[in-house]
Amino acid sequence: MLEEVDLDRSLSKAEYQRVFPDLQERLRRLQYALLEAEVPTVVVFEGWDASGKGTIIQRLTERLDPRAFRVHPGAPPSELEQRYHFLWRHQLRLPEDGHMVLFDHSWYGRVLVDRVEGWVKRKVWSEAYAQINQFERWLADDGQVLVKFWFHISKKEQRRRLERMQEDRAERWKVQKEDLRRNRRYGRWLEAVEEMLSRTDTPACPWTVVAATDQRWTRVAVFEMLVARMEEALARRQQAPGVVSRTHLADAALHEERARRKAEEQALVRSVAKDAGMPLEGGSR
Repeated sequence: MLEEVDLDRSLSKAEYQRVFPDLQERLRRLQYALLEAEVPTVVVFEGWDASGKGTIIQRLTERLDPRAFRVHPGAPPSELEQRYHFLWRHQLRLPEDGHMVLFDHSWYGRVLVDRVEGWVKRKVWSEAYAQINQFERWLADDGQVLVKFWFHISKKEQRRRLERMQEDRAERWKVQKEDLRRNRRYGRWLEAVEEMLSRTDTPACPWTVVAATDQRWTRVAVFEMLVARMEEALARRQQAPGVVSRTHLADAALHEERARRKAEEQALVRSVAKDAGMPLEGGSR
């Protein structure tokens, strides 16, 4: 899958300035629309170290209402979290209805870092693919928007960025020896990433692989996909408001449906009674 990605894709500054402000505004309005419709949104950012995930998250959130979104950075599980299934701690961070959650690294750590670094046995991480698919299917069936991004850069580009960050006093703290070691083992990580993408790319929860060499291209591609998925989810909820029964839209739709059925039943009873020559009291109304 990754070998087919064109890493040289780029966007001119003029084109970026033409399309990006509108995407930001559409996203801002969609946040409020999905909040009103009580549609939760989950965005997963995975990708190579130094591929720009943090920068994208900053641009995504700069125009959003902070009361309705949360960002969860990747971190090792606590001692308490290690006692439970690896998905448990992520389930606790899922959004309330209408809110948005952004995961900077997510449950995919089980089949990436845990696998490559040998922190869990093969049997454990190999079973995680089906568990992840079931979890994500549950999110989709629950009416939640799940958008998954993989930020792809080459081994050479990753090394260049890490070295540039090391030379920058304001950013050198971000680069650890572990990052450079992982770059040297790029091939091993690539094998894990390819299997992850192929085994967890489902019709209900597909992956979006983004060429992340050019920042302008990356930003527009991410915003366009996220906006499109949110608009689709909003349209589905508006067309079928009763699908998620716990929402206010479902309550209103159910009330209207009950009133309609009651009116139809009453009309049928009056019609039968009239044909039988026994009109009901008030039937002439």
